[in-house]
Amino acid sequence: MDNARPYSVISHDGWGSTSVGEFASLAEAQELFRTLCADRWFRTDGAIKGLSIVERAGGTTVETFTFPQSARLPG
Repeated sequence: MDNARPYSVISHDGWGSTSVGEFASLAEAQELFRTLCADRWFRTDGAIKGLSIVERAGGTTVETFTFPQSARLPG
C-alpha cells in the first residue's frame, strides 16, 4: 500500500467496486468525490450505484454517496 496516498475514492456498481483515484489528503479526495457526485454521466448512467471515500490504512469509510436510480434522463 502507498502510505503517501492514504485516501481512495471508490465507485460501486453491479459488478463490484473500483478505485477511481488515490490521494495524499482527505481534501483532495473530497474534491474528486464532489465532482463525480455532480457529474451528469455518473448521475444518469444507471450502472454506477454510488461512490465512497475510504481511508486505506484502516478500511474506514469516510464519506459515501448513493446515486438515485430515478435520476436517469431520457434518451
